Amino acid sequence: MGSWRRRSVHEMLGGGMLADVIMWRRRNITVGILLGTFAAWVIFELSRYTLVSLVSRVLLLLVTILFVWAKAAGVLNRPPPPLPELHITEEATNQAADFVRTKINIILSASRDIALGRDSNLYYKVAACLWLISIVSSWTDFLTLAYTSLAVVLTIPVLYEKYEDVIDKFLLLAYVKLKLLCKKLDEDCLRKVKKWILENRKLS
Repeated sequence: MGSWRRRSVHEMLGGGMLADVIMWRRRNITVGILLGTFAAWVIFELSRYTLVSLVSRVLLLLVTILFVWAKAAGVLNRPPPPLPELHITEEATNQAADFVRTKINIILSASRDIALGRDSNLYYKVAACLWLISIVSSWTDFLTLAYTSLAVVLTIPVLYEKYEDVIDKFLLLAYVKLKLLCKKLDEDCLRKVKKWILENRKLS
């Protein structure tokens, strides 16, 4: 525990602008994100629009305005809409592809370790996360879950930094109990497998 306890939560989050926003060190941006997301959530809830339908209508309105502006500018000899040149560089594409490839390979490697039974702790963590996601998603819709997740991301790290010592004690206790539980489950599963193998050998 010694190495990571010497690092602040801000440093663990990377120490950049994203960490500043999450830790409320750029309060105006953080509040703006929360209020903007909340406003979007209210709009979706009241209008009953889906994300795809709303984005499509906004894009349709934007394209129509620019199209009419450009046509009117040509008739009235006025300058066209001041649009920058839109393109993606090859370097940006390669960087994005390399990032995605690295993350996918990490996920595939972890999935293989789980499927082959090489990492029991990782299996229990993934199973717990998937089970928790399935439970939470059954209570609410995607947009509400997304807004709630954002609110959690912007509050939990700050609360942890403020009450770090108290939370660490509970986390350490929970970790020890979880480790003992995982060890017991491993031993029980291994015992049952050995018993099944021996019974099959006797029958054959």
